[in-house]
Parts: sequence; C-alpha cells; structure tokens
Amino acid sequence: MALYSVAAAVLAGLERGEGGLKSLVYNSGFPHVRQLYALVSETLRYAPVLEKLLDGAALLQAEKKLPPQLAKVLVYDLLFGKGLKCGGRWKALARRHRARLEAELARMKVRHKVSRNEDLLAPMQAASPAASQVPRYVRVNTLKTCVDDVIDFFKRQGYSYLGKASSVEELKALSGKKFLLDLHLPELLVFPPQTDLHDNLLYTSGHIILQDKASCLPAFLLSPAAGSHIIDACAAPGNKTSHLAAILKNKGQIFAFDVDPKRVATMNTLLTRAGVTGCQLAQQDFLTVDPGDPKYSRVTHILLDPSCSGSGMVTRGPGEEVTPSAERLQALAGFQRRVLSHALSFPALWRLVYSTCSIHQEENEDVVQAVLQEWGSAFRLVTAFPSWPCRGLTAFPGAESCLRASPAETLTHGFFVAVLERCAEGAAAPRSLSAAFENPQPGEGTEPGAAPKKRKRKKQQVK
Repeated sequence: MALYSVAAAVLAGLERGEGGLKSLVYNSGFPHVRQLYALVSETLRYAPVLEKLLDGAALLQAEKKLPPQLAKVLVYDLLFGKGLKCGGRWKALARRHRARLEAELARMKVRHKVSRNEDLLAPMQAASPAASQVPRYVRVNTLKTCVDDVIDFFKRQGYSYLGKASSVEELKALSGKKFLLDLHLPELLVFPPQTDLHDNLLYTSGHIILQDKASCLPAFLLSPAAGSHIIDACAAPGNKTSHLAAILKNKGQIFAFDVDPKRVATMNTLLTRAGVTGCQLAQQDFLTVDPGDPKYSRVTHILLDPSCSGSGMVTRGPGEEVTPSAERLQALAGFQRRVLSHALSFPALWRLVYSTCSIHQEENEDVVQAVLQEWGSAFRLVTAFPSWPCRGLTAFPGAESCLRASPAETLTHGFFVAVLERCAEGAAAPRSLSAAFENPQPGEGTEPGAAPKKRKRKKQQVK
C-alpha cells in the first residue's frame, strides 16, 4: 500500500505546483524510486482516460473517502498496469468496482472506435507544444552557498555560462550544456529543458533547489525582512519554505503547516538538507490554527499557496494538465476563499502572498475579489513586480495588479500570484471594492526583492 499512497502524494504535489515529477519522486523518501516514477508517469499519461473512467463509473461518488489521486493510481494499475500490488481495504475496494470500471472502459473503446487501451490516448491527449520549452530552473540556496560559487562549480563540470539573460528568447535558445542567470530572479540559474540534476552533488547536498521559476515568485514577492515572523500556511514539500528561510538568512521565525504526516516528514528532510533553522513544522490543517494564539502575535507575513486544480502544471515526465470539472472548481474555490479569509484574520499581518498553480479565473482573480470584498477596506491589492510581462485577467478593475505565468509567455508552469497588504490605520482607505483596485499603490515594498516599508500612521482627529 505504501507505493500507492506515495504515488498519490506525488500526484497531489504536482497538482499543487510543489515541483516537477522527478523532484517530487526523489524527495518522497520512497526506497524504490524507479518503481514509483514509472507508476506516477504512467498514471499521468493515462490521466485523461482515468478521469473519464472515474466519472463514468461514478467511483468517487460511491467511495467518498477515496482521494481522487489514490483512485487514479489504483485504477491505472488495476486496468492498465500489472495488477494491484497492495492488500487491505483499498485493494478490496478497487476489486469491488472492477466490473463497473471494465464495463466503462469497454464503452469508451466503442465510442472512440479503438480496440487497444493505448489507442485511447491519441484522441484524448492534447499536450501543449510550449511544455517542451520550459527550461530547468535551479535556485541557488544562499543558506549554503552563493551564485558565483555555483556558477564556478558548473563550469568545472563542463557547462558553459552565458551570463545574465536579457530576454525570454535567450532562455528559449538554450541547448546542450549551456546555462544562464535568469533575467528576473537574481539567484535563479536556467538550464535547457530536460536537464537532469537529481544526481548532481550540489542538489544532493542541498546547495541548489530544483524549483520552477513561477514557484519562486511567492517567497520572492513576500520579501520579508530578516527577523520577521512568517506563516507558510500550506507548506509541504518545503521548497517555498526553504526559499523564505534563505530570504530571512535564517534570522526570524517560520511557522510551516501541512495536514499530511508523510508530507510533513518529507518537508523536514528537505529543510534539514537545505540548512534551514528557525522553522517550526506542524502537522495541522491551517484552518484550525487560532489567529489569537500568542505564538503568532508577531506574524506579519503569510505565504498562502493552497490546494488547487494544478491546471497550470507542466510535468517533466509524461502526463497532462489536470482538467477539473465545474463542481471540482467550485469546491476548490470555496476552500480557497475560506483559507485566504482565515489568513487575513491574523492580527499583526501586514503582507500576504496568495498563489496557485491554476490557470482558472475561479481559483485566482475571483477568489481574491471575493475575499477583499468580504474584508472591505482592511486590505488592498498592490502592484508587485511591475516589469513582469504577464498580468492578471481583467476580471475586475485593478486585477492587472496580479501576476500570471504560463509556458508560452514566461517559459514557466502556469501560475497566479496576488500580493495583499493591510491598509494603514487612519489612512484614507478605499470604501468600495472597485476603488480598492482602481488605484493600487505600487511604491511601498512592492518592487521585487525590496523589503517592505512601513507606512507612517496618520493621527486621527477626534471630533
């Protein structure tokens, strides 16, 4: 059963934008990585077929406690793999529904006029041509080393360093053993697509982190000053957490939450390897964390990257984007609104970054708009990273203050980032939602890499 549980966790990590396929597999702690990689890769390859099978057989409706990622893995091995290798109740559950699943599979073949399972893939797959263009991004872990030393190391290994990129086109042109310094993020190196560094000494020692560029944006834009107290609300597997620690230079306090015990264990391993200190890990649902707990009285920054559809993910192995149903999107958006509103309730919070690896407006601009409307004039959306080329969808006035990323436009996974700040007490905060978005104020701490500056409070006149 361990194989299927870990495979399901890797699928969930891909949906959440926590890393590429290989990174999540190698960081899982599972002893047989090749077996795990093969199972997840094939499950991803058959994902469109599996989703239609699950819907047609109504398996998830019949078994409400069965996680969808685990269902995909089980059904893949049951119908397309070498047969279930696990025992216990999940094996019994899968076999109980086997006849219904096989009947649905037969109907699919008839509809598509194919005789082999593999032939179902062709009419259902629509892989993005931009996916193969996404480079391998490498974040230098400044807790252990510096950019210059990492560049020198790779040069000694036969790589050619081409300097700092000046355009996305330069990143597209990378090939062979050539690499660049990213044009936007100062501690990010860029290698050609499919470059495999999992066995590289710098990776195994924690000196570099294999992390997509878009996934680096949330911590970079949160930009906490050293000594800050921060919450990473949905933290596993910990790449963003280690990025926060590097920005803090291990000076401050990070509270990192995740509800899954295995993911917390994985995060602990990753953070230890990265040299992170001053971080308290908690196996806890962030929605159950009490904002009034004195432990969090000094939390001024929150990074919130909640569960999402994962529709922006471009895996480096076989597989496709997740295509959620309308009901699934609605459920995710409801959860995202609750967790964002909960995060804003921490009394000392000043700055929050909300991010997803989703391309859907329902999980992105709509969530931010609804929560800001709920909070009235207490918080505002700020324009972060004005030079970033891909902005939020104009779903409402000022939504362009948000950031989006995509394989086609930014050579990254699909991503969304919004930066929210508390309105200064006594300042002339906008009274309506529309006004809050019509006049974003980009100056105060919104430039990437700049530490946030506190606004001076105006004295209120008592009438």
